[in-house]
Amino acid sequence: MSITVFGSINMDLVVRTPQLPAAGETVTGHDFYTAPGGKGANQAVACARLEQTTRMVGRVGNDVFAGALLDSLRENNVDVTLVLTDAERPSGVALISVDDASENTIVVVPGANGSIGDGDISRLEDALKGAQVLLLQLEIPIDMVVMAAKAASERGIKVILDPAPAQSLPSELYKNCTVITPNEIEAGLLVGTPPVRDQNDARRAASVLIERGAEQVIIKMGGKGAYWSDGAEEVFFPAYSVDPVDTVAAGDAFNGGLAVGLAEGLPLHDAINYGMAAGALSTTQHGAQPSMPDRDSVENLLVG
Repeated sequence: MSITVFGSINMDLVVRTPQLPAAGETVTGHDFYTAPGGKGANQAVACARLEQTTRMVGRVGNDVFAGALLDSLRENNVDVTLVLTDAERPSGVALISVDDASENTIVVVPGANGSIGDGDISRLEDALKGAQVLLLQLEIPIDMVVMAAKAASERGIKVILDPAPAQSLPSELYKNCTVITPNEIEAGLLVGTPPVRDQNDARRAASVLIERGAEQVIIKMGGKGAYWSDGAEEVFFPAYSVDPVDTVAAGDAFNGGLAVGLAEGLPLHDAINYGMAAGALSTTQHGAQPSMPDRDSVENLLVG
């Protein structure tokens, strides 16, 4: 069993501040740190920490961040054999502000992630051999995401798409995904409504996404839980009770847990619960990759 992740690898530059600034406002922060991130790399670490064989396909730049980014993946037992060092571009970075209520804003600069092209698809096809699940996000060129989803779907591999940052998606991408997992804001942006606030909003948004070709939809609603639908059935999953300190990468932890559950043959609803537990635990630690929980922690929460 194995999981392949195709996507972004970033260095996160994180500042903590009492409140997030409004447009034109300057506020004083009280902490700063750097941490390896990128939605693709975060999801790869999430899977590997849950003791699933995980391959990463993507790019880093030829700069000061590249070594630390690759070392973090290796230290977490992610196979980086198919990660390319791009001599022409810097590594991707994410500028993250986190307030005292644990809410965040993020600005991503793609760097080498934005140069992913046909050669990376060739490496991805090698990484798909023996894989049960492919994890995708939208911090790399959308045409490459479409090609990757199609390549996996043609091989009978489950495709999980995290549509972040939210943007218009081609119909071919919807049709080649097993599960699409927007959060409340992303779901609203995808269907042209305000953010999802409750189960009724989630039902309406999921219905639109299924009409566009999505096989299954999971809307991640943070502390409110998660909503799943395949167009015929629906289930609302309550959130696990934890004391959050940082919500950065909670969605990545969820997707990693979901992928591990599916790769290991869990029924879909059990796999969603597995992802819910992983996502909840990630909010109890600071940082992106450093917050990804291990298998024992997730299983203890599930039985607790």
